[in-house]
Amino acid sequence: MFQKVALISFALISVVLGQQVGTYQVETHPKLPWQKCTRGGSCTAQGAGAVVLDSNWRWVHSVGGYTNCYTGNTWNTTACATNAACATNCALDGADYPATYGITTSGNALTMKFITNNANGKNIGSRVYLMASDTKYQMFKLLNQEFTFDVDVSQLPCGLNGALYFSAMDEDGGMSRFSTNKAGAKYGTGYCDSQCPRDIKFINGQANAEGWKAASNDANAGTGNYGTCCNEMDVWEANAISAAYTPHPCDGTQQTRCTGNACGGTDRYASICDPDGCDFNSYRMGDTSFYGPGLTVNTQQKFTVVTQFITDTGTATGTLKEIRRLYVQGGRVIQNSKVNIPGMSASYDSVTQPFCNDAKKAFGDRDSFGQHGGMAGISKSMNVGMVLVLSIWDDHTANMLWLDSTYPVAGNPATPGIKRGTCATSSGVPTDVEASAANAQVIYSNIKFGDIGSTYAA
Repeated sequence: MFQKVALISFALISVVLGQQVGTYQVETHPKLPWQKCTRGGSCTAQGAGAVVLDSNWRWVHSVGGYTNCYTGNTWNTTACATNAACATNCALDGADYPATYGITTSGNALTMKFITNNANGKNIGSRVYLMASDTKYQMFKLLNQEFTFDVDVSQLPCGLNGALYFSAMDEDGGMSRFSTNKAGAKYGTGYCDSQCPRDIKFINGQANAEGWKAASNDANAGTGNYGTCCNEMDVWEANAISAAYTPHPCDGTQQTRCTGNACGGTDRYASICDPDGCDFNSYRMGDTSFYGPGLTVNTQQKFTVVTQFITDTGTATGTLKEIRRLYVQGGRVIQNSKVNIPGMSASYDSVTQPFCNDAKKAFGDRDSFGQHGGMAGISKSMNVGMVLVLSIWDDHTANMLWLDSTYPVAGNPATPGIKRGTCATSSGVPTDVEASAANAQVIYSNIKFGDIGSTYAA
């Protein structure tokens, strides 16, 4: 996710986590059925679908006791004197999805509330993964397929992001690769993305306590010595004002732990992954009347998002050559907007390697996308399989301005690529958003996956 670096305010006031398994709260995954479709319009319900909360939100306590292993943004130095000791001493417990985290399902719809007041204080944001079974994530092989979902972003103002994306996580959450991970996918372990985040408290079955620095602007977060990297396909990063879809390739196909600057710490581009990606944001690409309240894609109402992953051979064994987007709203198919940027072809309306090359040149951006293999790079990970991530969050690093405002703030708004939406540069400050948008939420529903052209009605 672009500019999501290390400090993201996915936070619970008393959030703590670990790799052993606790027994105080039964873990019951909320059901979320989806459909698998084939050519001819035949779709089959996948009734075993469910979601699991990421381990970064969960209560982790001393094994056999109630003592927190992590409180606020600091570790319990007795239980977690070393990373290995912490993984042995701390137990990760189950979650009360609706009461603690504001996560509910109804039929094929998932509602994620931004703020939920609970017995422990309040929860801010959340992240869940789609499950195939009680102990394994659903793996999606995207090549020559399309992914479709309905979304309601009408209650996501400036500064918030309802993000749906694919991450190259291990199917079992890393449980088989790392013997000290006793929790696995059942408890939402193994997260990684292209930002190589260092705010993840347990990585590869061990804690990230050594070298941990509490965040100065987030009472619940910090960064450790380690980060966790992998390929990331941002299908949807959006609020009611702006939306983008963005592939982020990495050098490899499997989740990898990084250390220090190799995570992109002091040098954003020093990691094995592309932090920027190649994004298609209609507003940034010059069509300011396409997406938003009352516009062509009217964000005041629910709509369908269709994303097609087209290969050079038209088969699942080919290499990714195009990521195509279209929408359906009010019974009408809406083709994606065209590019209107000097130096770029007016025929561009999807993400391709030529589009990415020209966008980097037109905007004067560093081509980290190409440096990490571009479309062919992320294609390798899509062939292996990726995990579906659904989330809602605010941004302690850049106030989400990279999505919906002028960014960098000091940039000239008249310069191509600087304006990404209509939100003020003063918007998105987490303390402001958390106060003014306490009732914000996103609803994802009607997830379908299958052959190109099979998941929506033309």
